[in-house]
Amino acid sequence: SKAEMGHTCRGTINLATANITVEDSCNFIISNGGAQTYHLKASSEVERQRWVTALELAKAKAVKMLEESDDSGDESVSQTDKTELQNTLRILSSKVEDLSTCNDLIAKHGTALQRSLSELEALRLPPDSTDKIKQVNERATLFRITSNAMINVSGRAEDSSGGRAPLASLLSAVFPQACRDFMLLAQTHGKKWQKSLQQERDQRIRLEETLEQLAKQHNHLERAFRGATVLPASTPGTGGSSKDLCCPSKGDLSDEDDDNNEFFDAPEIFPMPDIMGHKRTGSNISGTSSDISLDEQYKHQVEDTKKEKRTRIPYKPNYSLNLWSIMKNCIGKELSKIPMPVNFNEPLSMLQRLTEDLEYHELLDRAARCESSLEQLCYVAAFTVSSYSTTVFRTSKPFNPLLGETFELDRLEENGYRSLCEQVSHHPPAAAHHADSKHGWTLRQEIKITSKFRGKYLSIMPLGEHPRERGGFSGQPQASRRGSRHSFPPSGTIHCVFHSSGNHYTWKKVTTTVHNIIVGKLWIDQSGEIEIVNHKTGDKCSLKFVPYSYFSRDVARKVTGEVMDPSGKVHFVLLGTWDEKMDCYKVQVGTGDNGAEARPRAHEAEDSRVLLWKRNPLPKYAENMYYFSELALTLNAPENGTAPTDSRRRPDQRLMENGRWDEANAEKQRLEEKQRLSRKRREAEAARATEDG
Repeated sequence: SKAEMGHTCRGTINLATANITVEDSCNFIISNGGAQTYHLKASSEVERQRWVTALELAKAKAVKMLEESDDSGDESVSQTDKTELQNTLRILSSKVEDLSTCNDLIAKHGTALQRSLSELEALRLPPDSTDKIKQVNERATLFRITSNAMINVSGRAEDSSGGRAPLASLLSAVFPQACRDFMLLAQTHGKKWQKSLQQERDQRIRLEETLEQLAKQHNHLERAFRGATVLPASTPGTGGSSKDLCCPSKGDLSDEDDDNNEFFDAPEIFPMPDIMGHKRTGSNISGTSSDISLDEQYKHQVEDTKKEKRTRIPYKPNYSLNLWSIMKNCIGKELSKIPMPVNFNEPLSMLQRLTEDLEYHELLDRAARCESSLEQLCYVAAFTVSSYSTTVFRTSKPFNPLLGETFELDRLEENGYRSLCEQVSHHPPAAAHHADSKHGWTLRQEIKITSKFRGKYLSIMPLGEHPRERGGFSGQPQASRRGSRHSFPPSGTIHCVFHSSGNHYTWKKVTTTVHNIIVGKLWIDQSGEIEIVNHKTGDKCSLKFVPYSYFSRDVARKVTGEVMDPSGKVHFVLLGTWDEKMDCYKVQVGTGDNGAEARPRAHEAEDSRVLLWKRNPLPKYAENMYYFSELALTLNAPENGTAPTDSRRRPDQRLMENGRWDEANAEKQRLEEKQRLSRKRREAEAARATEDG
């Protein structure tokens, strides 16, 4: 808050008082006198000098701002306070005018009194009477001087003989100085008092807001406690009490710290009101619903979805959520094990998000028709970039699949391909994906990711190790998959094979970064490099995803690339953004023997530009439907003939899509607890088998 800006925060150095010293050609030091010191190293002497110059300018600006804030501290005063201050000054001015009027009256009557006394003294009176009259005259003069001094009017009080009266001289000096000191002190400290008053008022407002939030949270907790009685009956090992769903027992929380929980676990229930109009027409699904009741409703919805693909889903409810109520129970845990309610999710599984890579499958269809392997590589590169276009607005987290969960997408009639995904490992999370097209290509990938929380942002990075947890893959036997990795990269690599030419391409994904995790609006960036290799011909394509920078003049989300033959000669240059489009420029051979001299000319040859890919526009009102694309809107629609393990049949995901988030949270916890018990059972069986040899 503004009130805390004047205090020193841990780990910061105030530029106004910072000491900036150069250590050597590349190193320099920033210190605040001993409490905090930063040793910084630049990549070169030029960069070091740029940093030092920029910091010195910033320091000068900070010092200037500090001086200006001291001189004009009342800039932050609100309009109401200024009005009150003006009213007070107006009243004080009126009082000063009243005092001045009184002084004039006192001076007038004092002068008349002195004149009368002087006339009386001139008369012939007895000697003792003359001394008495002089004494009265001196006191009248003293009274006049005192009155003048009280309003900062310095008068010279002289006695009847022309000399200064000692007491009158003292009062004449003391009273004006006291008034001036008071005025100077009031002017000096008035601004500081005003700022302190404003800070106190701001703190009072913040306290009122905090109390209001606490009252709302208390109300939510009461509703959660009342609703706990309708949550699912406890399964063996869960504690046997519905109260444990809101306040997990020690045994439940200990599971959170084990390595068998990845991304799951929602120990808190966040009650949300039902969305009218989004309830199902069948039996009311709650936490106690069984798989049979879900299947009945699933079959009821299937009839209309096979004929025509849906173009909308129920709008996302506008539910507020206190992030602190989530984070306070997760201090010290790994980010992947932080329990998250469905409020942070979107109604799609990670397997369905993986299938969204096929949204621009026509790029692979066109690549399959290319006779040149280099041109084919350009379309494969565009397909690689297009898989990130759905992430620009999609900041919500997909549901983490359960072990053995599958997702099948059959688009043979409409688009000529069929896709199958399966969650083959729970910790670490890994998914296998296989897609075949009748247009002459096959795509397969096995993705395992890891995440690192770095304070302000979260980095999601793909890994290349083989999942250690045993799990089946419906599209291909596990033994054959292991055998196929002797010649090509292991898990974490994407494979694309074209049937007619036999060209086999491989590549990996880049790092995804989610910014403003704690404070601010979430936004996503992609950064890193991708190397696409044709293992048959040796052709390569190097793609670079430029990370976003506030200080860069380049277009945001920029992607550049070069398509090279086995000798390293560049034939095509790729340029675009991962959220909009990708263009291809054919390199014109210049005077040199290789393409190095001709690369700059590729951007100038506008006539050689070919638009490889352009992002499809989002559906109408997509902002109310989690920013889903047209394909994403159809992925969770019920379909006939899907497996019992299909993601479309997940009850928590279906409840969330229909806006019933409180029931979705309860069902999510039930499924995750069931998975924990299943894993413990498998580990116990493995331990017994090991003992038996």
